[in-house]
Order: sequence, then C-alpha cells, then structure tokens
Amino acid sequence: MFTIRRYSAADKPLWDRYVANARNATFLFFRDYMDYHANRFQDHSLLFFVSNHLYAILPANIVGDTLYSHQGLTYGGLVMNIEVTASDVVQLFRELNDWLCAAGIHRVVYKPVPWVYHQHAAEEDLYPLYWICQARIVQRDLGTVIFMQQHLRWRKDRRRRLRNAKGHGVEVRREDNFRAFWPVLVNNLSDRHGVRPVHTVEEIELLHARFPNHIVQYNAYYDGEVVAGLTFYLSPQVLHGQYCSSTSVGKQIGAVDAIYERAMYEDFPDYRYLDFGRSTEGDGSILNDGLVAQKEGFGGRAICYDTYEWTL
Repeated sequence: MFTIRRYSAADKPLWDRYVANARNATFLFFRDYMDYHANRFQDHSLLFFVSNHLYAILPANIVGDTLYSHQGLTYGGLVMNIEVTASDVVQLFRELNDWLCAAGIHRVVYKPVPWVYHQHAAEEDLYPLYWICQARIVQRDLGTVIFMQQHLRWRKDRRRRLRNAKGHGVEVRREDNFRAFWPVLVNNLSDRHGVRPVHTVEEIELLHARFPNHIVQYNAYYDGEVVAGLTFYLSPQVLHGQYCSSTSVGKQIGAVDAIYERAMYEDFPDYRYLDFGRSTEGDGSILNDGLVAQKEGFGGRAICYDTYEWTL
C-alpha cells in the first residue's frame, strides 16, 4: 500500500507544506528548524506515499542500527494530516517495520507528539505501537501544563511574589534581546544543575530569525539590569516555556512571576495551554520537587511525555 523513502533536500517544499497542514505538527518539524543542527545528527526522516500522494511523514535520525524520532527534537513521532485514518496507520507500521528491517535497522526509539499539541485528536500511532510493534515505554518524563481558559488562581506564594515584583517596579519587556538573558540562563543552569542550555545564543538568534512569530523573548528589568527572562515557543494552541531563569535578585523580587502574568493575561490570553516543560532529571526517574512545585503554584498540573522502544 505504501511507498516509503528517505527524505532528501529536494523534498523540503513538499515536507514543509505537509507540516503546515498537519493536525499534530508544530513549527519544530519545519526543515528550517530541524536542519539548524543537521551536522549533529544523521537525518533519516521518512515520507510515506500512497499513489504518489504524500500520506504521512516521520522526522527521524539514525545512529548505527537504531532509528530515533528525533534526537534533536523535544518530540517526534508520525506526523499526520486530517485525512490519515486509524486502519491505514496500522498498515503503515506493519510496512514500516518491514522497510526498516530491509534497510538494516533493528531498533526504534519513538517519542510521540504530546496530546496538548494536537489540533485535532491524533493518537492513531499509539495503537499499532502496542499491538503491531509490541513497543514498551522506556522513559516517562513528567511535565506541567495549565489549561489557561480555566483561569485557576495562583497559589498564595506566587501571588505574593507578583506583588513584590510590582512593588519593586520590575519592568517586563517583550523584545528580541536574547543576549541580555543568555548569561543569566547559562549561569543559573551551570550553578544549579551543572548543565548548559540546549541552544547557544547564536543558535537561538538564528532560529528566531527563521521563526520570528514562534520564538518570543521576555526580559524582566530591575534597576536597568536583566534579572530574569523567559523564552517561549509558540504553537497554534500552546505557549511553551522553553527557557526560564532568574538572577538571585530576580528570585528575591519575583521577576519571573511578573513575566508569566504579562504573557498569560495580557499577550496570550486566548491560548488553550501553557506548557512549562519537564520537571524530571536524568532518565526521567528523578522528579525535581522544587521545580514542579513552582509550576504547580501557577495552576499547572501533570502531563507525561513518554518514549517508546521496539526491536525488529
């Protein structure tokens, strides 16, 4: 039924048109986002055709005999438009497994798109993962999401921090000044977790230049200095906090709370969800209690991000 082939650079217009109309895609699947770090990953994205008509796509890379979907993206999985049906997806995975075996690939690691990013129900892939691929969950991370239209009241300590920020005259600016925030982010991640941001400041500036309507920076100023910042990724219905950090002063005066109030209640009040991202560390088995409690203080509650694996 399906003709399966690897993505090539000549497919970029076709690929991007499909992403633009898919029901479970975000801007992360456009090739200008996926390919910014093409030198780090051996792309092995796949296109599925029925009678020369592009039916579905799978962002992926390969390491040895393992196919990942996709290590350079927060989530991946089969990308589908509204025409894709459950029966066809079952057959697609049967044929995908045969195709992968013939290509010498013997293991698949698969990260489906979390349901909050679906613009229409899009979990057809989860059914064949279990029954056809006999996949198992090998990692479960815990994230935090706010249903923004429920307008849940912030917890008392968060409201106190917000009043503190206003009392100190914290100024929140929505601006393209990533360089003013990045040292705050880098220092905070290094001091608290011994890690660095996934993106360098040059990379985030490049991605912002390519997707100015999808990557937004907020900086909070106190006495003329940036004391906190938030980098948001915007999808059709999700406001996702990609990066968030404060200086010691910013923490004391509640600068992050002032940013969230601006984004949630002034700039994006009609969005359905705010995704704070993961609060787990390592392989997902360690829950950062302080971090998740901070997010819950804004009204967020848990959502799980799963990674599946199967062998061929």
